Order: sequence, then C-alpha cells, then structure tokens
Amino acid sequence: MRVLAARLDNDGDVLLTGPAVRALAARADVDVLASPAGAGAARLLPGVDEVLVFDPPWSGFSPPAVDAAAVDDLVARVRERGYDEAVVFTSFHQSPLPLALLLRLAGVRRISATSEDYPGALLDVRHRREGTARADVPEAVAALDLAAAAGFPLPDGDDGRLRVLTTARVPEGLPASYVVVHPGASVPARAPLPEQAAGIVEGLRHAGREVVVTGGPGERGLTAAVAVAGAVDLGGRTGLPELAAVLAAAEAVVVGNTGPAHLAAAVGTPVVSLFAPVVPAARWAPHGVPHVVLGDQGAACRGTRARECPVPGHPCLAGVSAREVVAAVEALAPAVPGAAVEEVERETAPAGGTS
Repeated sequence: MRVLAARLDNDGDVLLTGPAVRALAARADVDVLASPAGAGAARLLPGVDEVLVFDPPWSGFSPPAVDAAAVDDLVARVRERGYDEAVVFTSFHQSPLPLALLLRLAGVRRISATSEDYPGALLDVRHRREGTARADVPEAVAALDLAAAAGFPLPDGDDGRLRVLTTARVPEGLPASYVVVHPGASVPARAPLPEQAAGIVEGLRHAGREVVVTGGPGERGLTAAVAVAGAVDLGGRTGLPELAAVLAAAEAVVVGNTGPAHLAAAVGTPVVSLFAPVVPAARWAPHGVPHVVLGDQGAACRGTRARECPVPGHPCLAGVSAREVVAAVEALAPAVPGAAVEEVERETAPAGGTS
C-alpha cells in the first residue's frame, strides 16, 4: 500500500507530524507532500520514501498566486505515483479541503483529514477535533489522532515523540559543552527582542555557561548582535541537518515558539521556551522533552495568531528576565563544574525525558 502524508506548512509543523508519519509508515510505503518551507524537515523524518514539494496558494505567510500549471503538475505527479490513500494533516485553524479536491482529481481513492467544514465528497474519513475533549492536545498528538482515525495507529513500542535522522556533524570549533540561544523566528511576534536575547546570552555567560547562537542565512545581523560576551556565532552557517546536530549536542536550547524549538525536541534536547501566546502553549509547546515555558500566557495578544506583535513593547516576552532564563536552564541542565562532556558525532534520534 502506498500512502501520501500531506503537511503544507513550515519545518516545525512538519516535525510535529513526524510521529503520525511513522504510524503510517508502520503499515504502508509513505511519501510526504510538503511546501518549500517544510520540505527540509520532511526529508529528515524516519519512514519517508519520497518528498513531493508544492507551494500552495491557500497556505503560508506569503502564498503564491494561483498557478494552473503548478496545480496541473501536482495532480499529474500524484496520479503517476498511484496512491491508495492520502492523509491531509493541518493545524486547527486550516482547511484540508483545497488539497483534498486536488487529490480527488488525481485519483486518490481514500482521503482522511480533520475538518470542521462540511467536506461533501472530498473526504472519506472526516476527523473532528474542535469542540471535543481532545481540542487542546499537543499538535503532535492531534496528528496521531487523525492517523489512528484513518486506520494507522501508532505501533506498539513507539513512544510518539518527535524524531529526526541526520548524519550531519557538529561544526568544528564549538565548546565541549554549551547552551544554544536561537533568537529569531519565522513569525516576528514569537521572537524575543534582540536586546533581550543579547541580555540572555550575557546572563548565561556570567553564570559560567558557554553559549552558541544560531540563526538562518537571513539572520546573520541578528545573531551577530546577540552573540555578545564571547558567545559563538553560527548565524547562517548551518542548514537544517547541521542545526539538528548542533542542537543535539547542546545541554539546553533557549528559543521562541518556532521551528528550532521542535527540532530541539526531535533530538531530545531540553528547551527553555520563550513562548508568545499568539498560539496556545497547550498545542505548540515543545513536545516530549523536558521544557520550561516562560512568558505571559495571559497577555493581550493571546490567541490572536498575530505575525507582528499587536501590543507596544512586546510585553508577553519582554518581561522575561535573563535571570529567569538562567534559572530555567539550570533546572533543565544543572551545571557540573569541571565535568567533561562527551563530544557528539552521532545520528540524531529520540532521547529520554518527558514533558
């Protein structure tokens, strides 16, 4: 049996779908349909045979215009692959129906998705989440619920945590032990202020911690400004596989509610989550690893899904002090003066710890 698992979102969303993809892969050959923003994460998921890429005009921060040729190409590729089933994974506020229509046109015989909208003939399994006791479960658990409803329960022995596979190694020149601070986010409202992130780095350094600052190619200016007090600046120097290796070797990761938080969870590293409540922490906090959520979860921006902070001064995160972050890191990864830390050159896989 060949199944298509679709998640047309960013890397973090795809990582959260990973346990559900493993559930599918336990009973079928699985391909993943991902957006350009999530394809990198899809290629790191265990159990995936092929990754198809499609940029949907109904999803994402800057969706493309409707392109008939691109739509026709997707339908042709899906038809050529001859999928027996498809499971369309979405966040709670998204509709799976545009993609379900295209999959029907491509000849997929059985389609499952979570949908609050009436699906007509587009879905064979209409899973419901909102308005049930399961409404506020973590996104990874919600995806597993959908997979089970489609007939693909998580197999015995799988703990349901996030997981990635990569053979990338930690870049040379990093300290033997360190804390990662990742100051950026794809959604600005979810990131700490740059000066706040710099203060956190300085506080960790004064507490005796080595610090590595990470960021994407477009965040080099940000990481340079944040990597103060002798911290190592890796801004723009790691792709997703390399970032996974850096996070796997860290004692803890300090990060907003953005993709690298979920990548840290996928490699088993504890997370200090600077969590802006524009989305619910119950659904989007780091899954399956020890973590501490900091930030005012009752702030005025709560539940708005805002991309830019709607409240002057970014109070939900700006009130978090460097001292609080240092204490949270110490709670998750107590410092052991003089202890040697084994150098990490390993394939990243699930690690211990519970949320």
